[in-house]
Amino acid sequence: MKVLVVGSGGREHALAWKIAQSPLVSEVASAPGNPGMASLGPVFAVSPTDVAGQVALARRLKAGLVVVGPDAAVALGLADALIDAGIPVFAPTAAAGRVESSKSFTKALAARQGIPTAPFEVFTDEASAHAGLNAFTPPYVIKADGLAAGKGVVIATERAEAEMALGEMFGGRFGAAGARVVVEGFLEGEEVSLFALSDGDSVMAFGSAQDHKRAYEGDRGPNTGGMGSYAPAPSFSSDLEAEAMNRIVRPAIEGLAEEATPYRGVLYAGLMLTRSGPQLVEFNARFGDPETQVLMMRLESDIVPYLLACACGGLAELPPPRWRPQLVICVVLAARGYPEEPRTGGSITLPAAFEPGVTVFQAGTALDDGRLIASGGRVLNVCALGDSLIEARDKAHRAIDQIDFVDGVHRRDIGWRALASVATPR
Repeated sequence: MKVLVVGSGGREHALAWKIAQSPLVSEVASAPGNPGMASLGPVFAVSPTDVAGQVALARRLKAGLVVVGPDAAVALGLADALIDAGIPVFAPTAAAGRVESSKSFTKALAARQGIPTAPFEVFTDEASAHAGLNAFTPPYVIKADGLAAGKGVVIATERAEAEMALGEMFGGRFGAAGARVVVEGFLEGEEVSLFALSDGDSVMAFGSAQDHKRAYEGDRGPNTGGMGSYAPAPSFSSDLEAEAMNRIVRPAIEGLAEEATPYRGVLYAGLMLTRSGPQLVEFNARFGDPETQVLMMRLESDIVPYLLACACGGLAELPPPRWRPQLVICVVLAARGYPEEPRTGGSITLPAAFEPGVTVFQAGTALDDGRLIASGGRVLNVCALGDSLIEARDKAHRAIDQIDFVDGVHRRDIGWRALASVATPR
């Protein structure tokens, strides 16, 4: 079977890497892919948001499955178009994908289904939003309603900062994504990412991880798409996972099915572990980045049967996935200046080999006359397996020291919460 992976980031490289290991797969193609993904199979210069182009490519390849990575492709209805063409696709429809493309939609869904989440208000103009701040206490959580590449959230410690964020969002900083803004209460606790698979009927937990959104060490600085991740999350016990699945994930899947928009694919629940239990921060209608990288490193099972089951049905017939006992860490090597103005074009030289247990997934890379260069903000994802998180971290740092990338920057404190508690595998 041929599989087409849609996207070009570290998440898609990790998915293609894992899919290529399946005995069910004869070829992994990527569109548009990146130089790292090109080492796994053919790449095609088709944008993830070119819905017609992606469908035509899947037809030409006679793909038995299309795996969609980016949120923008989900929001534009790529899954809908592939379903109409009779091509199995691992991704929700645009209607089901509103759990990510509209934060106000998700908040309304949570209210209907009794899903625990922070109190909120939705505003469509700046004046009402400024007045609406009176119903909240700092820190204020200000969110652009639509997709903003993981950067449309501001946590403001003071009223003036919140008002500035509202002005920027309604002023067009995030384009149409900021035409509607959600203001919500601040949740105190530790954040964790929970992933679940669904075929529209059955639901299955599919691992957890913790990531680091802030640009600088100590979890300071602006929000980013993610500067690193680790798995498993030691603070997220099996009991907490079961509670989150029963109170948050399953009610959401059931609610979408009741509205005739069954959810098929992976549902990523961003959770806050509060004193009163897990609460929903947000849903994403795709795998996380860089959480996917550590999940794929830990996953021992063949991923392809699970992807196919989500696309075609039969998820309930599969056993729970098997996970390696080791811990995994992913450190993002970004271009200097990220996330505001990343310095692109810098030359990258990778060593011929890394020590066992280390894998580097490419993200914002390109080839320039045969030379590997940085072409985006998050450039490389350096991932390492270890019997402890300390071992995994040290392996990742040694690997980074082997990479020649003058413009590269990274956080050296990825996994600090787990390291503080001397994490060991469950």
